Amino acid sequence: MTFDPASLCFDANGLIPAVAQDADSGEVLMVAWMNVEAVAKTLDTGRVTYWSRSRQAFWIKGETSGHVQELVDFRLDCDRDCLLLQVRQTGPACHTNRRSCFYTAVRDSAEVELMAPDKEA
Repeated sequence: MTFDPASLCFDANGLIPAVAQDADSGEVLMVAWMNVEAVAKTLDTGRVTYWSRSRQAFWIKGETSGHVQELVDFRLDCDRDCLLLQVRQTGPACHTNRRSCFYTAVRDSAEVELMAPDKEA
């Protein structure tokens, strides 16, 4: 059966959340949004392409920073309303120059920073 990106369950704005996960370690790197065209571009090119809600434009991960996400596996959840993108990440995934956007934890009612920014990024 051929996959049709339009068969996904997009929200009222035509978007679907996409979780980027390191294909080797399983670490969750970031969450972003895709529209039907971003899904198609990602599958066609192997370079993860998101939809920027603030810029209302396509965002090819790493296009300006060099912190590329190469698609390894593309998965759908059971309701077809969320995506899991297993990727090979070059450099930090987060715009704060951290490996992951999930660098803050709540421990004993306090926020704790788990990782510092990558100074070389």
